[in-house]
Amino acid sequence: MRILVALVLALAAQSALADILVPTRVIRAKEVIEAEDLMFNPTKVPGAITDIDEIVGLEARVALYPGRPVHPGDIGPPALVDRNDLVTLVFVRGGLTITAEGRALGRGAAGEDVRVMNTASRTTVTGRIRDDGAVVVE
Repeated sequence: MRILVALVLALAAQSALADILVPTRVIRAKEVIEAEDLMFNPTKVPGAITDIDEIVGLEARVALYPGRPVHPGDIGPPALVDRNDLVTLVFVRGGLTITAEGRALGRGAAGEDVRVMNTASRTTVTGRIRDDGAVVVE
């Protein structure tokens, strides 16, 4: 009877484990993650990423260490704009479009907000990064 209980507990413990993704090497912040940088680890960690398609091609927001689980807050889309990059500021209202040159005061990916200083007027504005790297100001 004890052997049967031990066998059932062992099988239950194995079924509770899920394969999580862990880095195979140190992945530095701002580095794009490749499939060969990851391996599966049969363990259960709440909130850890288990699907390789959710992580490959994204950028590490923090340093990721070998054997440690990767969580959704540790990764994000690759940045299009880096701090101090020259960007095009775009203002659109009706049929009017105004463009100006600006210097990014932060970094971000498409769809994220970033602060930009207009190089002509030295005014700081906040805008949303487009897919082409331009910043749209509302």
